[in-house]
Amino acid sequence: MEIGIASLDDPDTRALLAEHQRRMLDASPPGTSFALDLSGLAARGVTVLEARGAAGLLGVAALKQLDRQCGEVKSMRVADDALGSGVGLALLHHLMAVARGRGYETLLLETGTGAPFAAANALYLRNGFTPRGPFADYVASEFNIFYECRL
Repeated sequence: MEIGIASLDDPDTRALLAEHQRRMLDASPPGTSFALDLSGLAARGVTVLEARGAAGLLGVAALKQLDRQCGEVKSMRVADDALGSGVGLALLHHLMAVARGRGYETLLLETGTGAPFAAANALYLRNGFTPRGPFADYVASEFNIFYECRL
């Protein structure tokens, strides 16, 4: 598996990101999903990473700069046929390394609650993320949870 910067022009990347957004909307009540669309992922300060293997695109993750010392994890998605193979962990570790290289002291993230988000929540908790309150423009609800990880 190789991890690097994704091109939002690649059809398979666009398809996986669209699938991610669709599933986040399907798993969340109206107004509680904050998955970035392609224009949000193409914005200044957002870096999209991809994991690729012999079979093609395995997963994506994005890092959004919030300020000079802090970034936000966005749009983590592993392709269905790669679930459980360590792709999510590898993407998260790579994203954390990029954040450290940029001098970030903290990574933040917002994700959902309930069964559709259980694997993601477990991944974050196993890798140094701890629950915290809302940040930026997010508002707490029973349908989301916020994490931080000190780098």
